[in-house]
Amino acid sequence: MRFHMGQNTVIGRLIGTLVRAFLVVVLIAMPSLLLPGVNSDAAQIVALVAIFAAALTIIEYASTYPGLVEFRDAPPFNRIRFLSLFVTVLLLTLITRGTYAPDPTTHFVEATGALIGQVIDFPYSPVRLVVLMLPEDAGIEHITLVRSAAGISYLVSLLTLAIFLIVLRLKVWPNRTGSFNVWVNLPTFDPTAGGDVVERLERDARVNIALGFLLPFLIPAVIKAASSLFGSVSLENPQTLIWTVTAWAFLPASLFMRGIAMGRIAMMIEDKRRESLSADGDGELVVA
Repeated sequence: MRFHMGQNTVIGRLIGTLVRAFLVVVLIAMPSLLLPGVNSDAAQIVALVAIFAAALTIIEYASTYPGLVEFRDAPPFNRIRFLSLFVTVLLLTLITRGTYAPDPTTHFVEATGALIGQVIDFPYSPVRLVVLMLPEDAGIEHITLVRSAAGISYLVSLLTLAIFLIVLRLKVWPNRTGSFNVWVNLPTFDPTAGGDVVERLERDARVNIALGFLLPFLIPAVIKAASSLFGSVSLENPQTLIWTVTAWAFLPASLFMRGIAMGRIAMMIEDKRRESLSADGDGELVVA
């Protein structure tokens, strides 16, 4: 009986790993598959990157030891992040596709993105900074396209944070009654490096949240400042536009989520300590 249960667990883990690898391949190849006019060299590079990412995903999720992926065994953290990334890339691909092969779907997504971009595009907003990052000779159509892409991707990142907070409240993540393996879920965090673990987790949480808030403003400003040395950044290439705007919106949201998650883990450890001290205190009182 135990053998069959263990065998089913291994098979289920393998199937889950292969599904994750397939979804990663679909994500990376999506712009090349949906956008017209992709040359063979670009397609080969995308295929190579997709194969490498799929292999990395299989190695990470098929192994019982920690690797590079954080919160690997603490769903739905990575599922929410991947869904956010997938939706962002899909919407930006449809917006970009509308400039080459318009259809009702691309028209709808483009109109939604343009509306969101205009609403968020106010002075000193992240979307305005992305627009100001473009060269001075950029055409009005290209500026509108970049504004729409930035607006809809930034909205997706905000919705991702909202969904993550709702899930934390509903599921009480991480589960305080279960176990949380810090070694597997935080492979880059060394609990034995020195200092109190709770204080270090809280400090890392504050740093990640601060970076998540500042990066949407800092990235366009740094790129604009570096344009005098390396030249202006051009987002004329559709795939460059998709992945640049996606990274600009996804990385801060991911850091925000990481900071919130590390703060929750610090709270969980602190609660476990209080429970342990309370149990020890009760035991001493009874013995006395």
